[in-house]
Amino acid sequence: MVKIAIDAMGGDFGPAPIIEGCIQALKQKLFIPILVGKKSEILPLLPKRYRDKISIVEADDVISMHDAATDAIKRKESSIYKAVELVKNGEADGVVSAGHSGATMTLATLRLGRLSGVLRPALVALMPTKEAKKSLILDVGANVDSKAEHLVQFAVMGGCYAEKMFGVSKPSIGLLANGEEDSKGNDVTKAAFKLLHGYRGFKGNVEGSDIFNGSCDVIVCDGFVGNLVLKASEGVASTITGLIKEYIRKSPIAITGALLMRKVFALLKKQMDYAEIGGAPLIGIDGCAIVSHGKSNPKAIKNAIFQAISYIDKNVNDQIIQRLEELKNKES
Repeated sequence: MVKIAIDAMGGDFGPAPIIEGCIQALKQKLFIPILVGKKSEILPLLPKRYRDKISIVEADDVISMHDAATDAIKRKESSIYKAVELVKNGEADGVVSAGHSGATMTLATLRLGRLSGVLRPALVALMPTKEAKKSLILDVGANVDSKAEHLVQFAVMGGCYAEKMFGVSKPSIGLLANGEEDSKGNDVTKAAFKLLHGYRGFKGNVEGSDIFNGSCDVIVCDGFVGNLVLKASEGVASTITGLIKEYIRKSPIAITGALLMRKVFALLKKQMDYAEIGGAPLIGIDGCAIVSHGKSNPKAIKNAIFQAISYIDKNVNDQIIQRLEELKNKES
């Protein structure tokens, strides 16, 4: 049975939503959860009927959002350090944390190591599209700058993720640039374009609008650009939602229309809600790490746990190793 280490102290709201999310996940799936954190704070929040189903590993230190990510390596008593160590030591199959994302990625990369053939891991975000499916964008923050060969590997890993996790038989892969023409992009993306030419599913350069129109399954960029895209998208979604609410409040006619469109609004909100996804996987590491939003509610934690279980069950890492080996042999 899959074992998931959960950083119980990570997140903006303390252990309560994390423990509740863990319990919600247990009600729907069979797995072994291991909560890592301050036992004195976890136990009072854990119903007695679940205490024999959930293990607790004591960790009396917490990496706060104000701490430097590199500090996490030295703080071996922290909840996220101990959660990652459980995976490293084979006591857990994956880790979920809504805490300091930089600390989680740093520890997962340095303590678990990279998969065979992987130059750099990448953080994957799932974006809503008008086709009512998800497109993947990577990297969205694990690397602030990348070389052409890194982007090539992100394309391979993203394709494997789309195949295994979403059942896309031949994912279309696009390289994010400032235009669709082959000549567009900077020196790095132009070099990556040449290396990816002829690779399975590669369709060439894509623009920002292709992230949301459903025309491409996997969008590749460096972590600096990807993180800007992710944060800007979150801001736009929040602004649009706020504007709709304000217009409805001011207009009686809009209120009537809103009542009629309630189901449509509910579906839109669900598609744009990060809690529906749960978190972003850090792919390319020798293990499984899901990085959740700091404001994660119980539903988000539950779905992050589900995502970790699915990632492990579907052997995404084995597929990545195999594809990178095939690419290496082809190039040689």
